[in-house]
Amino acid sequence: MKLNISFPATGCQKLIEVDDERKLRTFYEKRMATEVAADPLGDEWKGYVVRISGGNDKQGFPMKQGVLTHGRVRLLLSKGHSCYRPRRTGERKRKSVRGCIVDANLSVLNLVIVKKGEKEIP
Repeated sequence: MKLNISFPATGCQKLIEVDDERKLRTFYEKRMATEVAADPLGDEWKGYVVRISGGNDKQGFPMKQGVLTHGRVRLLLSKGHSCYRPRRTGERKRKSVRGCIVDANLSVLNLVIVKKGEKEIP
């Protein structure tokens, strides 16, 4: 799984590839917008706290806030929803989106640093 970690205070971001299942286990069964300690990712992330802001599964379907499942569902989306941009006025469309609960079937997980740790961002 890839972790896309951004730090809004400086505007920098880092994309890291994590293959170790044990490091990723802290994020499993957590919902979007949940704050999680990043300590299990390694010693360089000690003290960091990150917020889960979204992600995509292995087929590219985005996670959507408020869909309380870890699977994929088809929702009727209209203007104002995330994951959809209407082409015409009043247009609605049924789209596949992923639930907001993290599991092993994600390919990318987006994280935002909420609290900086002891060391600089590696």
